[in-house]
Amino acid sequence: MKNLKINNRFTAELPADPDETNEIRQVKNALFSYVNPTKPSNPKLIHASEEVADLVGISAEEIQSESFLNAFSGKEILPDTKPYAMCYAGHQFGNWAGQLGDGRAINLTEVEYNNDFFTLQLKGAGKTPYSRTADGLAVLRSSIREYLCAEAMYYLGVPTTRSLSLMLSGDEVLRDILYNGNPAYEKGAIVCRVAPSFIRFGSFEMLTARNELKNLKQFVEYNIKYYFPEIKGEPKEQYLQFFKKVADTTREMILHWQRVGFVHGVMNTDNMSIHGITIDYGPYGWLENYDPSWTPNTTDSQNRRYRFGNQPQVAQWNLYQLANALYPLINEAEPLEKILESFIIDFDSDYKTMFLSKLGIFTSTETDSKLITALETVLQLSETDMTIFFRNLSKVLKSDSAKDAIEKIQDAFYIPEEISGEILESWKKWFSVYIERLNTEDLSGENRAEKMNKINPKYVLRNYMAQLAIDAADQGDYSLINELYLLLQKPYDEQPESEKWFVKRPDWARSKVGCSMLSCSS
Repeated sequence: MKNLKINNRFTAELPADPDETNEIRQVKNALFSYVNPTKPSNPKLIHASEEVADLVGISAEEIQSESFLNAFSGKEILPDTKPYAMCYAGHQFGNWAGQLGDGRAINLTEVEYNNDFFTLQLKGAGKTPYSRTADGLAVLRSSIREYLCAEAMYYLGVPTTRSLSLMLSGDEVLRDILYNGNPAYEKGAIVCRVAPSFIRFGSFEMLTARNELKNLKQFVEYNIKYYFPEIKGEPKEQYLQFFKKVADTTREMILHWQRVGFVHGVMNTDNMSIHGITIDYGPYGWLENYDPSWTPNTTDSQNRRYRFGNQPQVAQWNLYQLANALYPLINEAEPLEKILESFIIDFDSDYKTMFLSKLGIFTSTETDSKLITALETVLQLSETDMTIFFRNLSKVLKSDSAKDAIEKIQDAFYIPEEISGEILESWKKWFSVYIERLNTEDLSGENRAEKMNKINPKYVLRNYMAQLAIDAADQGDYSLINELYLLLQKPYDEQPESEKWFVKRPDWARSKVGCSMLSCSS
């Protein structure tokens, strides 16, 4: 891999764990520990992204090489590199969890290409000092989900990590998929993830919790230097600007999640990136029927902390924890509180604009908030598929009656016979107001539909689709992985040859493992 330019800024400039043994332990006064991946017994490349490879300086020809297979399965170490696992803490489901760290992720190296920097990270490459009681490995099903989802999100326009490669390790991994005392062996797999960095809110929380304030100051200044070089001024002002930048990019990310109906499922502070990118795809999902209370995470099934409708509030709560971590460098609460208060105010304003754009409305009036609230209510009267509803809404014309409009979106109803009586009247009432509002817009129907179809995707990675690819892959058939990979590269295009994927969740997927709720091992 001749164009892979190694530039390990993180390990060169930040404090390392002096203990290089791979034993589970508390790691203090360090931001990372050196650790090598566990060598797989018989790695096999299932899929790789030529686009992501090109992004970091790897050619399409090199993807097929033995050196690529060995490097990105963890079998061999890239020349002039020293892999490492990061030390960080976090709040999990609202509770302080102390040291967490990269328990099943190992950073291979940082690379520089075309004046951009990327971290290459293996997920599922074996035990690290932060693995706690786990083995640091990953299974094929979770690896397929992560590999496909990161790329699906990217093409949807959602800030995210990228996926370079998906490989089988050749080893069996013991997992209890439902945490119900029935573990079984599954195929092991490894995903190579790519991002500017994998630095999390929890990285800062760890340093402050341990009162390692010298390291905290160094780390914040490191982040500003390399990731936010536009920040200038006195140190305290720089730290506040840094926090504001993270808050702003986080808000933008969450706004995109809500736009496409994505639910992360595990919004712990250790799963929040300082770059405002989606990281750590575990029990995620897309809304099938529009249900703001839905979460894909079995661990969260009782309290539903990470439900779809709560994601903006959780993001703000997580930013509070980051603010607490940065406070010792600033020693003033008020400027941090102002940024936190403005987060939800700005989000609500942006959300209104975003939601109106999904409706094909690109101006704003005082009554538009009522129109949005009324739709969010009527969508929940009977199961209504979010993706299909908003996509088909572009077919509604200014000249349509409410009855015409309902016919154009009726494919979104899971139980069509329920659309009668009071529910039908509620839909008629909403569409009457909506069509009246459309007639105040200057856009022609064709132009409005075109703009709406660039905002409302036709294809998303529904959980049942990923599960079909997983089931096939378990039998050695990887063709569906590639089919979905190609489909999801053009989620806003009609792709008439792929209409079979523009359908509601099938009934068999309502309760099937992997298709509704998932565990954190998923």
